[in-house]
Amino acid sequence: MEVKIGVRNVAREIQLESDQSAEEIQATVTKALTDKTGTLSLTDEKGRTVVVPVEALGYVDIGATEKARVGFGLS
Repeated sequence: MEVKIGVRNVAREIQLESDQSAEEIQATVTKALTDKTGTLSLTDEKGRTVVVPVEALGYVDIGATEKARVGFGLS
């Protein structure tokens, strides 16, 4: 699952690939947002952890669950 995190006052977004489902990521983000003094912590598929302070979050974009199609003549 591709996840993009926008951080306030930073031009580039944080991108990571996670093994978690969209529902699990959404639950983690929601839990972090309810605790205003907390942090959002996500782990990518290689085991690296990204930690962002909640007050710095601009947005979290959770990618589509469907893999990209390759080829010509797709309907």
